[in-house]
Amino acid sequence: MKAYVFTGQGAQFSGMGKELYENHPIAKQYFEKANEILGFRITDIMFNGSDEELRQTRVTQPAVFLHSVIQTIVLGEEFKPDMVAGHSLGELSALTAAGALSFEDGLKLVYQRAMAMQKACEMQPSTMAAVLGLADDVVENICNEINATGDIVVAANYNCPGQVVISGSIEGVNKACEALKSAGAKRALPLSVSGAFHSPLMQPAKEELEKAIDGTAFSTPVCPVYQNVDAKPHTVPEEIKANLIAQLTAPVRWTPTIINMINDGATEFTECGPGSVQQGLISKIKKAIAAE
Repeated sequence: MKAYVFTGQGAQFSGMGKELYENHPIAKQYFEKANEILGFRITDIMFNGSDEELRQTRVTQPAVFLHSVIQTIVLGEEFKPDMVAGHSLGELSALTAAGALSFEDGLKLVYQRAMAMQKACEMQPSTMAAVLGLADDVVENICNEINATGDIVVAANYNCPGQVVISGSIEGVNKACEALKSAGAKRALPLSVSGAFHSPLMQPAKEELEKAIDGTAFSTPVCPVYQNVDAKPHTVPEEIKANLIAQLTAPVRWTPTIINMINDGATEFTECGPGSVQQGLISKIKKAIAAE
């Protein structure tokens, strides 16, 4: 069975999508439609922008979404997924590619999500850090200990065995990094991000996005969509909407998502979007399954 996975924020690069735009008339049509919907020429930034411009959340999220979804549009009838999943932002790309959202509504939601998250980031200084070489429960226990002292830090992305991203207040993340290193982490490195995604600090963004999602029409997707909040397949629009709202303050359960897809019959994974980050994570998850 064929699974398609959609990349999240962080994989962007200058020049992304340019080959699609220049070589496929249908891609050019959709990129131009996106420029019109957004009210600015995001293609100019995608194709020629600086790294700093591309790191702006209002640009990054729609840029990665466009690159990912337009890739599947170019595939045409070759795009026949048996199941899909997306990492964080990539979940909206997956839902759009699978027909749960129209291209226009998917892009509008991504842009609203980006702006809401940016606002939440500005309300309180916050950050994230990558933790390598520790079991998930060790990371969770240390985060819980620090939360008990009044600082905020949570496990935000379960990317693959031995790789968890934590998220929270700057003080909370810094304290957690020190404690995690003492507990044997190979690395506990703060990331260059604008805020604490997938943490309680995204609650204002969640409330704002909930209104936008409630006002958007969702359809039954052409295949199951494995969602971040529970790593399980969903096809019922109301369930999909509830999980998408919850996603902003809940962790991305990527490791169990991929394990569940494999257990449900996935034999081939194709990554849609810039870069190949997900393929790297999937290969590590597959190795961990084989080693059990």
